Amino acid sequence: MELERDRQVRGIELIASENFVCRAVLEALGSHLTNKYSEGHPGARYYGGNQHIDGIERLCHERALAAFGLDPACWGVNVQPYSCTSANLAVYTGLLLPKDRIMGLEPPSGGHVSHGYYTPSGKKVSGASIFFESLSYKVNPQTGYIDYDKLEERAMDFHPKILICGGSSYPREWDFARMRLIADKCGAVLMCDMAHISGLVAAQECRSPFDYCDVVTSTTHKNLRGPRGGIIFFRRGKNLRRRTGSFSQADENDYDFEDRINFAVFPSMQGGPHNNHIAALAITLKQVATPEYKAYIIQVKKNAQALASALLRRKCRLVTGGTDNHLVLWDLRNLGLTGKNFEKVCEACHISINKMPIYGDNGSISPGGVRIGTPAMTTRGCLEDDFEVIADFLIRATQIASNLMKEHGKMQKEFLRGLQNNKDIIELRNQVENFASQFAMPGFDV
Repeated sequence: MELERDRQVRGIELIASENFVCRAVLEALGSHLTNKYSEGHPGARYYGGNQHIDGIERLCHERALAAFGLDPACWGVNVQPYSCTSANLAVYTGLLLPKDRIMGLEPPSGGHVSHGYYTPSGKKVSGASIFFESLSYKVNPQTGYIDYDKLEERAMDFHPKILICGGSSYPREWDFARMRLIADKCGAVLMCDMAHISGLVAAQECRSPFDYCDVVTSTTHKNLRGPRGGIIFFRRGKNLRRRTGSFSQADENDYDFEDRINFAVFPSMQGGPHNNHIAALAITLKQVATPEYKAYIIQVKKNAQALASALLRRKCRLVTGGTDNHLVLWDLRNLGLTGKNFEKVCEACHISINKMPIYGDNGSISPGGVRIGTPAMTTRGCLEDDFEVIADFLIRATQIASNLMKEHGKMQKEFLRGLQNNKDIIELRNQVENFASQFAMPGFDV
């Protein structure tokens, strides 16, 4: 544990889905709340002694709706999912029958496996594809942007029961209005997995899925800066939108998502909720509703723009040519590098990034890119000029990776052997550690 803390303090964290939480969140996660069993929902538990746990979970509900500016008469929320993947599967389980159809963005195009995905050989990668039939839509291979016209064609042929928007490495805004039109046209429920942009949505620094979607899921960490877990928002009350599809409603004038999704989370999919996580999430959501948090998200976007500009000036190839949010997707193929080997070089230099497939490459074997995000280092206090320095570190890492591949080849075993005692890596690592150690570490610093 001490070694991991030292790694976090002395390294540059650029994984787009990671962040650093405050001390209050750490204290809640490590609190006595983990001692209590609370199967069920507030006011309807399987165990006694949950009156205070009920109060914590209800407070978390209130803060979740407030953080995203939602009317409790129109939206409900479940804060018990252990992860966003669990949250997504609970939505499918609650609203669908086995083998019903779902459609989301494919992972090689920037989507997430929990939205359904088959490998080119036909292997079902996630539970979403094991228990439901999935067909993915894709980005335009020339531009890297989602092709909404092709998406509509596929949706009208496939007729999914749930149409999913949201991804894990898509650097541009989503056209939720167009997705709504497509969902209505093919008779689908519209769901958004906003895990990667939930902080931007809360800060009103990107388009909001709540204006158009029926169900919205998210992680509670990433740029929300909370504990690890998932959350589900669902429409409730009167359904004033007329759909032409066959998706059944208990009453044609009322949404019936709430009971079905809550039952899917518990008892269908999970056991007792993690009360320490729910308390930590309540703390996080109070912070999210502050002007200070909005300023943080604005800086996250500025830093992403600065990083993208710095890489583009150095002749790097970014998917879509830039970013609208907190991440960039860097295509390394024109440098003769693989995402896997570049990730290993960066890791040896105490820079954390993650390999990522680029549409059109053989991502399952050798991903052609890396995903880089700004939320974590922005939390530590980095500004635009700091990301210019970080861009220089990354460019030097590409040069080291290129030299190693010339000397040792692309084979992983030989390449990794070349990382050992490499003087260029040692030099860059020392500079990275000196740079990173200048910045505060939330939760660790007194």
